[in-house]
Amino acid sequence: MSAWGQGVDELADEYYKTGAFDKAAVEYAKSLRKGTSWPAVYHYVNSLVKTQKSDDALKYLKKQVRADEINRSYYNLLIGFVAKQTNDTTRAKQSYEAAMSDIKSSPEGLAKLATAFVDVAETDWAITAYRKARDAGKDERAYATELAGLYRASGATEKWIDESLLIGQESDKKETVLNSLQTLINSKEEPILEKALYDKIQRYPNELYYSETLSWFFVQKQRFGRALIQEKAVDKRMHLNGTKVYDLGQLALTNKDYKAAVDAFDYVITNYPQSQLYPYARRMVINAREEQVKNTYPVDKLEIRKLIASYQKMLGELGINNKTLEALQSTANLYAYYLDEKDSALSALALARDLGKADRNFADRCKLDEGDVYLLKGEPWESTLLYSQVEKSQKEELLGYEAKLKNAKLHYYKGDFTLSKSILDVLKMATSREIANDAEQLSLIIQDNTGLDTSEAAMREYAAIDLLLFQNKTDQAVSELERMLVKYKQHSLSDEILWLRANTFLKQGKTDDALADLRNIVTNYPLDILGDDASFLEAKTVEERKKDKTAAMELYQKFLVAYPSSIYGAEARKRFRALRGDVVN
Repeated sequence: MSAWGQGVDELADEYYKTGAFDKAAVEYAKSLRKGTSWPAVYHYVNSLVKTQKSDDALKYLKKQVRADEINRSYYNLLIGFVAKQTNDTTRAKQSYEAAMSDIKSSPEGLAKLATAFVDVAETDWAITAYRKARDAGKDERAYATELAGLYRASGATEKWIDESLLIGQESDKKETVLNSLQTLINSKEEPILEKALYDKIQRYPNELYYSETLSWFFVQKQRFGRALIQEKAVDKRMHLNGTKVYDLGQLALTNKDYKAAVDAFDYVITNYPQSQLYPYARRMVINAREEQVKNTYPVDKLEIRKLIASYQKMLGELGINNKTLEALQSTANLYAYYLDEKDSALSALALARDLGKADRNFADRCKLDEGDVYLLKGEPWESTLLYSQVEKSQKEELLGYEAKLKNAKLHYYKGDFTLSKSILDVLKMATSREIANDAEQLSLIIQDNTGLDTSEAAMREYAAIDLLLFQNKTDQAVSELERMLVKYKQHSLSDEILWLRANTFLKQGKTDDALADLRNIVTNYPLDILGDDASFLEAKTVEERKKDKTAAMELYQKFLVAYPSSIYGAEARKRFRALRGDVVN
């Protein structure tokens, strides 16, 4: 079948676009005497229908069927279109079937006819034409993009998914397809996607693409254990040396799914003992267990010693080198923060810094850790010396800003609020958002709570408690905070004291006590700077610690009403919709 021309009659088209169909029909009739094109014929026929001249339209089309055999299928299609407009569905069906029969087995011709069906808003017939074109060409992926669009528009989700998965097998379109499928995640149609992926894997067990897509689906749902099953299968078939499994372990660890992380790293260790990933997996599996222990309240010191023993065993087997140095650094921090063995920590850090001196960034990170340990020991002059060395070494770098922030906090702990704030105000412009936010928060606390009395006694006591918390002396800090709440009941620091104590209670695993303090802030200081922080943290704690879905939803809803402009707004909405089960990402 030959293609029609794409002739343009600007005047006729202008009339058509503005709804002046009687004038459009006159102009199209003139234009068609000179030559035909699909747009002109369709617009002419539709203009006649719109002006109640369907008989004239049919008369014209029947004449063309006899006169233009090459494009007869299009005229039959339009006869069906006119019949449909006059509610003659039987004749419409017969004409549409005749249109496709005229083309028979030409894939290209059927595909072009499908676009004509789209123009006349006959989606089902367009789908039929594209599927016939696919069958005629014996290519199961042909016209997948067009079919996917039609299925999606018609609400046929399962068939849309099928076509989308066909498109996604082309490497350059995979990412686009995944972005499109992601709209189903956490929606009512999500089960259709999951079922479709399982069905594909069962029907095509050797097509790794479907296993990879199912793994992607589970990652979006943060069901890392299920994703790991798929990644292991892909790894074994493709001989990927554990690379993607290791990456999934890192992702699971970041999202605090410690079990999945441990399982992923253990898989690499067991299956690839000679690979380059092996020493990293050895370290990361201990690191994952470490994070699990540190985030289980109260922290079990026996488990901490087991972690140190695991690190030491690994270092004994693999040696201390650039692949294992971070394990030595981790060991030092466990000694310092959880076992109160500060000298052991300093010895480990000194060794790590000496062995890793070729890597300036690693050596400077160790210096920052050493500075922190000296602060734990109550030797701030040693701390500031080390922080200042890193500032100089890492000028205008992230580590340099981190060192500057630590120095600012050191001045704050000592009660030198003016010097601390001057440094913090510079850091508010840092390129790192996290450092800038930390600087902004501490600067505001100092600004809001100094100069109110000549002694600044309350702020000094508060800063001293902050230092106790840094030193992991939580019980002592809580006692001091309780004393401050009584002593400074009407002070502007009251909400900050409650906030600090709430977070300390959370660290100690005292969820109910923490919630009581957060509710106190929300009730009595709703408009102060920590009002939205406390409201959001209350909802999050009820969701994650108390596992009370209904109460958490109510709290997120209250938060969104009370603090519509809060920086936590987006996350609160996401969490609320996820709890309700209707979020679409």
